[in-house]
Amino acid sequence: MASISQTNQFPCKTLSQNPPHKQFTLKPSILPLNSVRISRSLAKKSFLSIQGFTRARPLVLTRAADDDEWGPEKEKEEGGALAVAEEESPKEVTEIDNLKKALVDSFYGTDRGLNATSETRAEIVELITQLEAKNPTAAPTEALTLLNAKWILVYTSFSGLFPLLSRGTLPLARVEEISQTIDSENFTVQNSIQFTGPLATTSISTNAKFEVRSPKRVQIKFEEGVIGTPQVTDSLVLPENVEFLGQKIDLSPFKGILSSVQDTASSVAKTISSQPPLKFSISNSNAQSWLLTTYLDEDLRISRADAGSVFVFIKEGSPLLMP
Repeated sequence: MASISQTNQFPCKTLSQNPPHKQFTLKPSILPLNSVRISRSLAKKSFLSIQGFTRARPLVLTRAADDDEWGPEKEKEEGGALAVAEEESPKEVTEIDNLKKALVDSFYGTDRGLNATSETRAEIVELITQLEAKNPTAAPTEALTLLNAKWILVYTSFSGLFPLLSRGTLPLARVEEISQTIDSENFTVQNSIQFTGPLATTSISTNAKFEVRSPKRVQIKFEEGVIGTPQVTDSLVLPENVEFLGQKIDLSPFKGILSSVQDTASSVAKTISSQPPLKFSISNSNAQSWLLTTYLDEDLRISRADAGSVFVFIKEGSPLLMP
């Protein structure tokens, strides 16, 4: 029995230069009690190449946990398919994650802040203040890879945007998207507003350069404005009715007239859409502004501008934008 116990301590199989007539398995129950002791030198040779044989991979013998002391043993090859990979644990929800979710939920029905009540604004300000206190990026202007993206505006307290947002409530036109695209390699910023209607879609944007003034602040100088080429649809579709000043207006009588101008609309659409966008320079003294980033991570950005106005952006493609 001492020989058997000693044999089990070796993590390898020995190779014989004379191939056996039968293939033996490693079962202790069939080993003779007078087995030849394996020397340390022989154990080392088992790992080397012998007459063209490749290096043997060590085997780990594990004894089955049953009542039989000499129960069946299993051979497990290191790194083999029998290794069970540990399942990845789910990402732990942090306090910042909860604050971000609560903040995004509070934007519901506010139309980027235009329709926010005083109570909702107070709640939003409180959540923003808590997030700013836990800002994971101490120097946002030094984390240019995080800033480099297209950011979608989801809330603002800047009253200068409210007249524009209110125009988006007209029956046949609305503001589809307000975005800010930052190119950290070229130090440029593009602010863009996209409008949609039943006849066309277009955009108005401004292009600017920015300079880093502090770990959180950048100075922005606007250089030009761009009015995008209207993308006129070649298939004009009117809704059944529109609501204007609390009254529903039936548009069905106009559908007959609409069908008679389809061919003309298609020709006009192709002509207008092929034109280049209209650009104009911005050179007045008021074409400068500064922006202070008070919170920044891979999904959310909070910035403050002149007069303390707050802008909350979510990175394009972020799960936070999903309803």
